[in-house]
Parts: sequence; C-alpha cells; structure tokens
Amino acid sequence: MKREISIVGVPMDLGQTRRGVDMGPSAIRYAGLIERLERNQYGVEDLGDLRIERTNRQKNDNPKLKNLEQVVEVCGELASKVDDIIGRERFPLVLGGDHSIAIGTLAGIAKHYDNLGVIWYDAHGDLNTEETSPSGNIHGMSLAASLGFGDSSLTNLYGEYPKIKKENVVIIGARALDEGEKDFIREQGIKVFTMHEIDRMGMTAVIEETIQYLSHTDGVHLSLDLDGLDPHDAPGVGTPVIGGLSYRESHLAMEMLAESGIVTSAEFVEVNPILDEKNKTAITAVALMGSLFGEKLK
Repeated sequence: MKREISIVGVPMDLGQTRRGVDMGPSAIRYAGLIERLERNQYGVEDLGDLRIERTNRQKNDNPKLKNLEQVVEVCGELASKVDDIIGRERFPLVLGGDHSIAIGTLAGIAKHYDNLGVIWYDAHGDLNTEETSPSGNIHGMSLAASLGFGDSSLTNLYGEYPKIKKENVVIIGARALDEGEKDFIREQGIKVFTMHEIDRMGMTAVIEETIQYLSHTDGVHLSLDLDGLDPHDAPGVGTPVIGGLSYRESHLAMEMLAESGIVTSAEFVEVNPILDEKNKTAITAVALMGSLFGEKLK
C-alpha cells in the first residue's frame, strides 16, 4: 500500500432516513484514527469534511429515490476529491456517512483503473434500484449504481459508464438481502460470501478465495460498512443485523488483505454515534483500519 494517506470525511445521512451517521467521520477521528496511522509510519493528510447542506433536506421529492439531487451533488464533489487524491499518488481513505457515498468514491477511483476490483464488506448487498427498493433509500442502491444499474443521475455520476464490472465484485458478510437483490445476484453472477458460507469455510478461506478471485484486477477498493459486523461488536449502526461477522474475524480479514497488498483505496461507513455505546463502533472501525494498514503485534 502507498505510505501516504489522504483522509476525507463525508458527514452525510441523506442516503437513508435514520439520523446520526453524519457524525460518523468526527467519531472516527475522535477514536484516534490519525494518531494510529501515524504511529504506523504513514504520512497522513486530513482534508477535513465535505460541506453537506442540510437546510433543504428533501423529504417528499421522490419516495423511490429519496434526496436524490442532494446525494448526487455530494457524491459528485466526493468523486472529484478522490480523483485528485489518486492523481497525487496518495491512498484515499474515505469516512462516512451513509453508504450512498460509495457512488462518489467509486466514480472518482474508476478514472484511474481499467479493471477495478471491489470488496463490499457488508450485511447488505446494496444492489437495489428504484424499481426494487422497498424503502427508496439510496444507501441501498450504491453498488448497483456503480455497476451501471439504476437512475441515470447515479449511474452516470462523474462519467457516463459503469464504474465497476460485475465479475470484479466480491460481497462479504451478506445476511439481509431483499428479494430484488437476490434476483440481481443470480442474474448477474455476483460473487457473494454470505454468513452461511463464512461459517462453513472460515474467514481464512474466504479471504484467500477473494484475493484469488480479484487477482486479475489492477486495483481493489474496500468498501466496509460497519453493519457487516455483528451488533455485539458494532452497535452504533443504522441498520444492525444480528448474526454478523465477529470483531476477530474482521481483524483477520483486514490483516490478510494487508499482507496481500491488493487494496488501493478504502472507505469505512455507517458509524452512527447516536446509536453507539461509548463510541465503541468508531473505536472498532479505527482498530480495523489499523489492521488494514499493516499493524502487527510483533
């Protein structure tokens, strides 16, 4: 991994309806992220947070695509910021915010790769579109949009082309998929490790297979939603789902990815301090980032 990291926070909660994830970037910084990375000999540049306009929160514009215009505006700004970071040969580390921000992150990254791989570490598939979403929340559409499916203002953000290819995606930790998402996964042949497969195979085999599956890519983005972890270890998330990945399994996954050296960008999303216990989820996020960036006991 690059030794120079640029951090950008995206305090946005417009991709869903539960307030609090807009405080996620601050909670993660408060949990000691920058100090931890610097202790591991990384050069860290904190670019601060994007400015999110809250006064015109659109509650009744399109119930199937809630707050669409504002999400598109923020994601466009984020795409430009990430594009610039990579252009300066630095590692982009994005702090969310709800998972709709991945539309912007991937759009900015995709400018620099011909065959970008994505590891989607999440309890959810985020593979809904306007037609299949039961809620209209865009944070449940971010992976589909990045694959080129959904409203054109999302799929064409920062460039009119799919940002990633279906054969370059691996979802890890899925256990709450909507019916439309299940159909999408079958139709598109998306690689998914559900909790059933993780329990049977073990995390070591899952990550080894993931690394092999993405070996043909020219870069790998890690998009980690803290609700991928079990609520016991990450209670401060907006959409917790019991029966998730453990703290130790997640550290093992990050450690193995660090050893592989394949990850070229990352984002950590959906930390909600309002729902948290003594900042436990943000502290967990920072600990996982430590492992992702090569922190070792010896």
